[in-house]
Amino acid sequence: MNTVKIVRIPILPLHMVNAHLILGPDGAILVDAGIPGSERKIGRALAQEKLTFKDIKLIIITHAHVDHAGSAARLRELTGAPILAHESDAKHYSREEKMTFCPTGRLARLFYKTGFISQHYEGFTPDIVISQNQTFDLQRFGVPGSVTHTPGHTSGSVSVELDSKDAMVGDLLASGILLGGIMRKKHAIRPPFEDDPYEVAQQLLRLISAGNQTFHVGHGAPLGVNEVLRHAEYLERLSVV
Repeated sequence: MNTVKIVRIPILPLHMVNAHLILGPDGAILVDAGIPGSERKIGRALAQEKLTFKDIKLIIITHAHVDHAGSAARLRELTGAPILAHESDAKHYSREEKMTFCPTGRLARLFYKTGFISQHYEGFTPDIVISQNQTFDLQRFGVPGSVTHTPGHTSGSVSVELDSKDAMVGDLLASGILLGGIMRKKHAIRPPFEDDPYEVAQQLLRLISAGNQTFHVGHGAPLGVNEVLRHAEYLERLSVV
């Protein structure tokens, strides 16, 4: 039976930043790499599953923000695993181009001023680059599922869709107050930055139409399909105001 286990790794306290391990019948995949220095926490999570860095077969980076890509280069060294990412964020990964950030509100603008989101991380070139609207089959890395292009948060954002109807969607949405930290952990919210809310809504609706039931996010707790639908419809209304 093609069963998978999903391990949420808290990179920052209270699940304010998450990475995820997908443990499949024939391999382990890491989704996102956290901020610089996150390899220690990821190593501890692997040890709890009686695994080592060498058990990771693939590293997927959902988008080029520092809290998702910050430790990718170091983790590639430790694991020997290739990094998969989308071409539209490639020049941000290599540090050839600076990212732009579209705050979603007043608190996001204050957060941007702290400099956290724009801090430097070690650049890298992805080993596997998917292009516009391409789907990448994960079966070759031991996990039944695929990577799909889901732009909107950034132009090169990707999501992982598993045969188990779990989706790892990076920052297409988040949950809770203070990004999942203290209250309303099952309530969908916008992340602090979002390039195109209408496009995010369309991608979430597509993921729902594809049958995904549980949405694992980069900030906060997993969300059920009904809450994701509510959020997508809110973003659609927001976009026409």
